[in-house]
Amino acid sequence: MALTQQQTADIESAMADFLATGRTPVELREKMEIGFRIKGQSVVIFERRPFWPYSDEMIERVVAKATYVRRTHCWRIYWQRADLKWHAYYPQAEALLFEEFIALVDEDESACFWG
Repeated sequence: MALTQQQTADIESAMADFLATGRTPVELREKMEIGFRIKGQSVVIFERRPFWPYSDEMIERVVAKATYVRRTHCWRIYWQRADLKWHAYYPQAEALLFEEFIALVDEDESACFWG
């Protein structure tokens, strides 16, 4: 089941704030960008950059995923391992607020999201 219109608007606002904080330095934004997509009840954060050595070809790497669980009213947090499968993020696999998920991704204490 998809997110409500209000949830989608709240996510888009929170992500706009996150992206505006300058995760990517201004001088690199033409070459690398961070974005997100909403699909169903999940939000995926990704980075897009040139595929080396073919600088005009872009590749996308997923960074993190949060899936809203309506039954428990929380967000489950995932990261993608080298096996290209989503795994629960420990030490904190759930967050009550979407903004908590963004903060965990930004802090990346375990170097799971950004490497």
